[in-house]
Amino acid sequence: MNSLRFDSERFRRLPVVGILRGFTPVQTANALAAARRGGLTTAEITMDTPGATDRIRAAVEAHGDAMNIGAGTVTSIEILQRAVEAGAMFIVTPCWVPGLIERCVARGIPIFPGALSPTEIVRAWEMGATLVKVFPAAERGPAYIRHLKETLPRVALMPTGGVNLATLADWTRAGSDGFGVGSPLFHSDRVEAGDWDWVEAQSRAFREAWWVGRGG
Repeated sequence: MNSLRFDSERFRRLPVVGILRGFTPVQTANALAAARRGGLTTAEITMDTPGATDRIRAAVEAHGDAMNIGAGTVTSIEILQRAVEAGAMFIVTPCWVPGLIERCVARGIPIFPGALSPTEIVRAWEMGATLVKVFPAAERGPAYIRHLKETLPRVALMPTGGVNLATLADWTRAGSDGFGVGSPLFHSDRVEAGDWDWVEAQSRAFREAWWVGRGG
């Protein structure tokens, strides 16, 4: 198991979690390298990707000194254990899974659990979530984050789904603390075509859009 740890300062520089799902080992490696060149600091490889643990190990080995590499779509304790053994530096879940937050908190592993309702969000936060992944966020929109923040200002929220270059500034101004981004960063057509310049440019564009949104 790799001993590299999640770097909070690295994440704060660009609080976007790039989501890689279903790509081959070569595609994953090249996509991460391109995204890193563009300024992306944090990425997850979903555990429903065939060979996900091997991809996580390779990604941590290649980029763990400059990027936070995590495991996404963690839906059980058994999957969590495999992800941690592969060297995942943080954990992301799509929904509430009994025991996962407690295990991660006990081991000092950042966890971004999925939740949607205010009750789920508060429960996850009080149990020790590092960020609460608001998912699926697209149908609720930035206004939902703004309303949550008005009532729950201390809860760190990461909308996932519906975050793209056109909407990132709106999500930022609404009070989002992070963002989960899949195809707008790693579009399957571009990745399969080996268009690494596009991936690099998208990563750079997301960094610029975030700065605009936060008034930078």
